[in-house]
Amino acid sequence: MSESPAAPGPLLAIRSLSKFYSDIAVLDRVDLEVRASEIVMIIGPSGAGKSTLLRCVNRIEQPSEGEIVVAGTRMTADRSGGRLVPERPTELAVKRRKIGMVFQRFNLFPHMTALENVIEAPMLVRGEKKDAARERARDLLAKVGLSDKADSYPNQLSGGQQQRVAIARALAMNPSLMLFDEPTSALDPELVGDVLAVMRRLAEEGMTMIVVTHEMGFARDVGDTVAFMDGGIIVESGDARSVLGDPQHARTKAFLVKVR
Repeated sequence: MSESPAAPGPLLAIRSLSKFYSDIAVLDRVDLEVRASEIVMIIGPSGAGKSTLLRCVNRIEQPSEGEIVVAGTRMTADRSGGRLVPERPTELAVKRRKIGMVFQRFNLFPHMTALENVIEAPMLVRGEKKDAARERARDLLAKVGLSDKADSYPNQLSGGQQQRVAIARALAMNPSLMLFDEPTSALDPELVGDVLAVMRRLAEEGMTMIVVTHEMGFARDVGDTVAFMDGGIIVESGDARSVLGDPQHARTKAFLVKVR
């Protein structure tokens, strides 16, 4: 009998990840694996370490301990004599190519149009020619429902439109993994739906996503996995509907009672 092929490894593997500020552990030996095309929703109270986790994955923050591997690339810095060896900016930029990130605040360049915001990174980091970058940017703006806003500046766009430009900008780098850090928290309620609709389409298309969110209905409907964080650790994780509908840990139960 022939052996079955080995199951592919996770797209993202986080092992014993810790982040300290002075002697305070913001993340405490976090383990998390994410498969290709999996949608992981991270929920929890403010100060739980959710945003710090994403910022460590994308290396905006330097992890204190542990390892992060994304699509075969080791994101964490090497160590020598027990000390971290910081990478050169060019090395870090190469590592980040496989990851797109969308923040709470849109972080668009105010002096650039929507189209210019989207083409900036592909041209500077990937060396794409301007015409090719512009063509892809127009396709991406159409994808997020903003084909008519290519020449608009951020101050001419609503918050929801700016966030959709930010999503298009992240997608322009053809990432293997998309990170969303509370992408609707800065939006007026009537603008939230348009952003969530774009994220739903990305999920349906098979994009691997980690989403820090307080939108419990969205987490239940779109997420494959929900991880509840508190005090810098993952307290409980599992099937999205199971965790949200029948949480097992007392701390998860107490949190969900307050946010439903």
